[in-house]
Amino acid sequence: MSAGVESGPKAGSRRSSKRKALTIGQVTKMLSPEFDDISISKIRYLEDQKLLSPRRTEGGYRLYSQSDVERLRAILRMQRDEFLPLRVIRKELAGGTRRRRRGTASTDSKASVSSSSREWLTLEDLIEETGISPEQAAELAEHGLLTPKRGSLGEALYGEADVDIARACVELARFGVHGRNLRVFRTSADRESALLEQLIGPSLRSHDSGRRREALDNLENLASVTGHLKHLLLIKDLRRITGEG
Repeated sequence: MSAGVESGPKAGSRRSSKRKALTIGQVTKMLSPEFDDISISKIRYLEDQKLLSPRRTEGGYRLYSQSDVERLRAILRMQRDEFLPLRVIRKELAGGTRRRRRGTASTDSKASVSSSSREWLTLEDLIEETGISPEQAAELAEHGLLTPKRGSLGEALYGEADVDIARACVELARFGVHGRNLRVFRTSADRESALLEQLIGPSLRSHDSGRRREALDNLENLASVTGHLKHLLLIKDLRRITGEG
């Protein structure tokens, strides 16, 4: 046997470990069937937020182990299925806990619509959580995408919905899409909410608790369906643009 050449179970284990290591592109391709919005930039962002720590080669390339991939999958599921902000996901992972997926997408949407418990963040917290700049936050507030409330000292306080909106807008900014371009989404959301309020509003204001509960269920189901319809219409338009429609 040549000197310096390993053989046996130990060498085989090392070769197997190397084979299992994946590049960021391979990880993106692996997870894309389950997560439509997965991208290399999103994975890098989660790494910037200290949620992932893949090892690096001497040349600086990221290599992801199977445990890294499973951790990433858990993060993406908590974002998508339970609408958890990164600070909560970080605590979940640090504590070794894992939330169980419950119900359907409409049930998850219901939790985000009807939850009365809310944790408010300062601008500094928002910046740390999403990577947004103060200038971006001000621009998004100017165009109605972020709607902070004022605290007792006059400071801007942001809710969990603002965190998710800021995160999405930061991602869009990477492609050159800024607050002034996103005003159309604010206008569209206002029109949709006005329509749903017209349909369900009277029942929501009822003194009958059972009727209010039913109205809330209907509102959340309608919100889920209209959101899905908007997604389908967007896909249809994109197919037309690419000549596939």
